[in-house]
Amino acid sequence: MDPRRGRRASVLMQLLLPPRILFGRGALADALPHLRALGSRLILVHSASARAAPPLADDLRALGCTVQTCLAKGEPTLPVLEDALHTLRPCNADAVIAMGGGSALDLGKALAALLPGAHPALHHLEVVGGGHPLDTAPLPFAAIPTTAGTGAEATKNAVIGVPQAQRKVSLRDDRMIARLAVVDPALTEDVPPATRLASGLDAITQVIEPYLSLNASPLTDALCRDAIPRGLGALRQLMQAPNPQAFDDMAHVSLSGGIALANAGLGAVHGLAGVLGGRTGAAHGVLCGRLLVPVLRTNFTAIDTPRRAEVLAWIASAFPENSDPLTALQTWIDAQGLPRLADLGLSARDHARVAADSLASSSMRTNPVALSGEQLRKILSQS
Repeated sequence: MDPRRGRRASVLMQLLLPPRILFGRGALADALPHLRALGSRLILVHSASARAAPPLADDLRALGCTVQTCLAKGEPTLPVLEDALHTLRPCNADAVIAMGGGSALDLGKALAALLPGAHPALHHLEVVGGGHPLDTAPLPFAAIPTTAGTGAEATKNAVIGVPQAQRKVSLRDDRMIARLAVVDPALTEDVPPATRLASGLDAITQVIEPYLSLNASPLTDALCRDAIPRGLGALRQLMQAPNPQAFDDMAHVSLSGGIALANAGLGAVHGLAGVLGGRTGAAHGVLCGRLLVPVLRTNFTAIDTPRRAEVLAWIASAFPENSDPLTALQTWIDAQGLPRLADLGLSARDHARVAADSLASSSMRTNPVALSGEQLRKILSQS
């Protein structure tokens, strides 16, 4: 038996994912009849950078749909979500489509989940709210990512910022999985380099953490074993000399990470990032990228398993400049200009509170080892 399993009560293997996934260049055009089949009254949530959103709305209207658009500005917060619910409930929508980065997809997913229900959002939010399951089935939801990072097109949760609690927490229900995920790598090519870096590091984190997770299974392992080395190579290529194959690979890694994390869970990177995001307002991918190496280094001092050796070998293959693979990866990340936590507004006096708050995160429960508050504070200092 894998020695990581000592903290588990039982082994459960499952695979929850969208019932239809369209992947590849041109997938958006192929998706039109499937989007139309969701209903005739549609809400289209989109980020400002999703340049394909207005043409998509026009195409759906030409097919006989009424389309109400909703602009997603930045990462969704509880007040933004509540305002959108108030505005969009009179539409009596049949379905919700979201196009954009992970923030737009999370807002669309949350709207699809909450529009049919009677309770306020806080009734269902984890950690800071009631954490109650949805009492009404969500509207059908379709996700069209335009960045390759969060994998939100394949997850069963929406991350919502709660400013009054200085936290980012999840609205979570198995029924929130998208009915349709449309992953067209061509939509990700306009992303600026800084976003490409942060999104790519997010995607890589979201295949490494499920692979090391206590809830990893043969099904999620199969996805991650392909995606980890593919993602490391693709990210390096995207930051040096981007080409279509690298964009395709990173979109594949992002989708794989969404499926893997929805079924295997995550780890301490995400346990800390959720708290940090609420306190600093920093982009999730930036936080994951800055935390990744310190968390791996801390975890790897406590575990010596074939998975540890595999991850180190994959990193070494993509970043061979140093005999220590983690040092090589960290040096490369630093050279790309990714901000440090101090640059994002986190001071040393905040470390103890962030560490304590992160221990309540669901992601901490599947980290391969139980980390203490002192270890988490050291990770924050190193980040």
